[in-house]
Amino acid sequence: MKKILAILFLFTMAACSNIQKTNRSKISGVQLITLDPGHFHAALVQKTMYADVDPVVHVYAPDGPDLDQHLGRIKAYNTRPDNPTKWEEQVYTGNDFLEKMLNDKALRKDAVGKGNVVVMSGNNRKKTEYILKAVTEGFNVLADKPMAIDVQNFEILKTAFVSAKKNDVLLYDIMTERYEISTMLQRELSFLPEIFGQLEKGTVENPAVTKESVHHFFKYVSGSILTRPPWFMDVTQEGEGIVDVTTHLVDLIQWECFPEQIIDYKKDIQFFSARRWPTDMSVSQFNAVTKLNGFPDYLKKNVVKDSILKVFSNGEINYQLKGIHAKVSVTWAYKAPEGAGDTHYSIMRGTKSNLVIRQGAEQKYKPSLYIEPVNKQDASFENILIKNFTSLQTKFPGLELKKTKSGWEVVIPEKYREGHEAHFARVTEKFLQYLKEGKLPAWEVPNMIAKYYTTTTALEFAKRTAGAIQ
Repeated sequence: MKKILAILFLFTMAACSNIQKTNRSKISGVQLITLDPGHFHAALVQKTMYADVDPVVHVYAPDGPDLDQHLGRIKAYNTRPDNPTKWEEQVYTGNDFLEKMLNDKALRKDAVGKGNVVVMSGNNRKKTEYILKAVTEGFNVLADKPMAIDVQNFEILKTAFVSAKKNDVLLYDIMTERYEISTMLQRELSFLPEIFGQLEKGTVENPAVTKESVHHFFKYVSGSILTRPPWFMDVTQEGEGIVDVTTHLVDLIQWECFPEQIIDYKKDIQFFSARRWPTDMSVSQFNAVTKLNGFPDYLKKNVVKDSILKVFSNGEINYQLKGIHAKVSVTWAYKAPEGAGDTHYSIMRGTKSNLVIRQGAEQKYKPSLYIEPVNKQDASFENILIKNFTSLQTKFPGLELKKTKSGWEVVIPEKYREGHEAHFARVTEKFLQYLKEGKLPAWEVPNMIAKYYTTTTALEFAKRTAGAIQ
């Protein structure tokens, strides 16, 4: 009798355990893992909660200020008065943090789906290797840009995509700029031939598409002054500007000009010029953004006159994509003018009109979209514009047109201006959707490969071109 009771007891416990796992899986279909979070973008992924994502997040990282700042940001989100998050961080800080993460995978088999999601945003020197090891072990990966900072890592990244496919997991990068409303509307307008016409081919001197981005080392994030890790100013760890922020610009050109089309990096990309140049940073400026006193030894190689750090954070690429001439450039200043922040300029030149995004003082540093007809004397354009603009107003209620000296401004309601930090939730939600579907769109992987080929090859081009280094 005792033996029968023991068997029944074990059966009951096993059944309860299965019920608990089933209930847990319904609540928490995905469990996030944060690996070595050295950049504030890792925390921004958790600025909001998500349906079917477990509030428990496993963090694997070396102990130190990078981890402390990350956990501090999560705590701030959890304790904010309005709509606080409910994340529970479980942290491992051993020197073997990567191996520990890989070995601990078996402990989380109760999570639904094809493995957990590893979020990577930090020091980029080893990021590509981390990506390869994670997907090889069956983890899905949501990685901040850049996923590769040089041609050697680009080759590793290609292997990682092959491994991800083999292991039936997803590898995706965080392209927040696709969710900026002025860029979204620029793309939508380019789909309206009555307004835009066809995209010009352009020339080296006058590209069909130009995108420029201005960033600042001193900035505010989530209402507080951002403390940057000192390695952020070391291009061997962060990556040069031409392979870092430029990633967003190259991605937008592919996404806007060739929507949902596969790009073959071996056939569709041709380089004409590339250059890179440094931003000078004084000791006092460095101290202000890092909270350190003086430059660490690994930066001394880039210091001149014992007090000026040269950071190669600026870059420009002039290239051709599927026959379309494009130009991207990124520059970094120390601090923005009062009331300003990071800015973006973009133009798509069509046969009937140009679609221009400006974000200067005249726009009060908010990205603003303009429609500027090519033929200023064409009196019929206004009626055509108003008639065809209604399709966009149906999709984005509240949009209006405002006449300007050069054409029209698209007046965008504030409800569509979420801000850069909110865009991380949009990317994460899209990735979670892809996880449920079990695949990425067919064009995403080849176009990510094309994107990182463009940036890393351009860096090599700039380094070997005479006069490229200033």
